[in-house]
Amino acid sequence: MRAVQTISAAVTLLAPGVLASSCGPKEPPLPGVMGGKDKPHIILGQDIDWPPYAYLGVPPESDFDVAGIGHDIAHGLKEVCDIDITTGEIRWADCWDNGAIGAGLAAGEVHGCMTYTHTHGARTRWMEFSDGILSNNKPAGLLVRLENGQPTITGASDLNGKKVVDVIGWAPTADTLALVENKCSKSRFTGFTIVAPTVSTGNANQDALTTLMNGDADAMWVYADQAKNYQCTDGMTPNWDCTMWAGFGTTFAYIQTGLFGHAKGGTTLAMSKKGSGLASILNPCIALFKETKSYYDICVKHDMVASCFQNSHFPAGDNTTLVYETPTDQLTTTCAQGYCPCPAV
Repeated sequence: MRAVQTISAAVTLLAPGVLASSCGPKEPPLPGVMGGKDKPHIILGQDIDWPPYAYLGVPPESDFDVAGIGHDIAHGLKEVCDIDITTGEIRWADCWDNGAIGAGLAAGEVHGCMTYTHTHGARTRWMEFSDGILSNNKPAGLLVRLENGQPTITGASDLNGKKVVDVIGWAPTADTLALVENKCSKSRFTGFTIVAPTVSTGNANQDALTTLMNGDADAMWVYADQAKNYQCTDGMTPNWDCTMWAGFGTTFAYIQTGLFGHAKGGTTLAMSKKGSGLASILNPCIALFKETKSYYDICVKHDMVASCFQNSHFPAGDNTTLVYETPTDQLTTTCAQGYCPCPAV
């Protein structure tokens, strides 16, 4: 049996959610929360509208508790480390809100928020990130409307003079569009205007897509797998418009995919207040857990084997590149499949 690693970091009481070296509890203190007596007690939060990363678990998976690959890996750390993990629900906006730390995380409602991408720009200025739990850097993409099967903007566009709607509170953050390369022209996007959604439904991705489809924006800056993840299936309880998202490949499609320049790292287990020290507790455990069969089993459960870090338990020779990770100039798909290739020169 694998030995369980003891976490020996010690802290004194400072501001809520900030770690310091001395004697005391072994995790950043949170107001109103009992710390671990002989091992760290880490509290992590997530919202419930981003399958398979974070969603509401329904029977038989769970009795309407938080669920997702982040939740499962967080609890898996107990297999390799002497650590207590509590996962609960928190609104995404209480973690990261329109370019700054969210009020909930700043106030110490949780130690960290799960499944956030470590991006360049504002997030790095505000936040501390644990190591990644997925190997790919969560590629970004650009969605546009389709008219008669053709994109209203092609992948050759540098977006000059165009309005691009941001998914408020989500990566890729608005400030990182200027950092990525247009895969068709091999140059950066320039001269565009980032706009906020013109509707408010309570779901940031829905707000942005509605803004795009209403014609209030020319493109949508978003994760390259978001349209796939928001396709509804039986048994789901989504808080987005399934009919609108079902238009993927019919009424809207990606003109850019496989954009990685926005991210310093991929999907992390925890994003926390800058200087919290949470990463120093979690990272040794994450490294150990990524070598286990349990990690592989979680990747299989959530159909994310191709995005996970390979270890000895993964089948040999599986180097699949998913379509949304593929740079647009290498695509063999069509707009009808939701991923438009570069226009012919």
